[in-house]
Amino acid sequence: MNIEQKRALRPVLIASEHTICEYSTFLEYLLVGLADKSVPVALVCPQNCDIDSIVSGTVEVIRYPVYELPLLKRITRKILYDQLTKYKPTILYCLCESKASLTRQLARQLDLPYILTVNSLHKRWDKLHVSSKRCSKIIVPAKSIAANISRIHPQFTERIKHINIGTFAKKDCSCFNRSSRLACLVTAHPLNNADDFENLFSAVRHLMIDGYEFMMAVIGNGKAERQLRKLLTALGLTQVVTIVPRLKPWHSVLAAGDIFIQPQPISSFNPLLLEAMSVGSAVAGCKGGVDDLIIENDTAVLFDPNDEISIYRCLQELLNKREFARQIAKNAQQYLKKNHSVSNMVSNILQTLYEAQQ
Repeated sequence: MNIEQKRALRPVLIASEHTICEYSTFLEYLLVGLADKSVPVALVCPQNCDIDSIVSGTVEVIRYPVYELPLLKRITRKILYDQLTKYKPTILYCLCESKASLTRQLARQLDLPYILTVNSLHKRWDKLHVSSKRCSKIIVPAKSIAANISRIHPQFTERIKHINIGTFAKKDCSCFNRSSRLACLVTAHPLNNADDFENLFSAVRHLMIDGYEFMMAVIGNGKAERQLRKLLTALGLTQVVTIVPRLKPWHSVLAAGDIFIQPQPISSFNPLLLEAMSVGSAVAGCKGGVDDLIIENDTAVLFDPNDEISIYRCLQELLNKREFARQIAKNAQQYLKKNHSVSNMVSNILQTLYEAQQ
């Protein structure tokens, strides 16, 4: 591919509010990487998204929809089409499934190819909005998602491309790096169902009764937050466990943690798990869902999320065997350096854009 072809690349990234919130670090690294390669970029995102910490001055931000009223949908779509026509993109890059239908329509109207990212597992009855003509590649961040799409939507198998989300693994390991500091446990999970936390909180209560000294931060928001606070009060954990909203920057909270806990399987790629590993937290988690990062007794220690005793013993082992916990954390950092570098991510995405554009 010659230089003239590369200079012609003008991608438009299309993101949802969920993507801006959950995958902000990925998006920041991607935009910086594209800018470093002198690739002009436009970002289409909702009006209410805070992107000041993500985008630089080289990114053209296009807010959509301009008006939230359903009756004005056709007008707002026309405004977006006119803005994109003026920008003159060469390819569209949809960053999440929720914007797949919009991207498909825009690609048809603008007569452009596009690529689509799928970050979560699909159920058998789910419909994936993919154009057989214009969607060149489906990018997935995990092998488990690639296998899931191939099983549920075998017609798309040849289009799937696995590209790991990149991060910068820190040189230092945060896990028990200061002997005088109180042990800190961190967990991040949607607060939509109190049952997801009941066994974990019961295990934490038993650790406290047994004399372990620690504090715990629960990162998340959701409809069950009030119920969870009542549960913490009932278990006598309010002095030990604190609920922290999903506010940026996450690194300050994650870096303070010695142990990161994933209490339940998650059906989408978990960027907070990736970042927790990058700062050097020892991971305690469970298999199921998108679990590619969780490798037993290598990058993480495992427990049965439905068994309170299993969770207790797992956390007890990490608290008792601190050198073992640090080794788990260091193993995860080395795994990320080898498999999740930002440079490789940007390079692979760029190559996919170039190929799709042709």
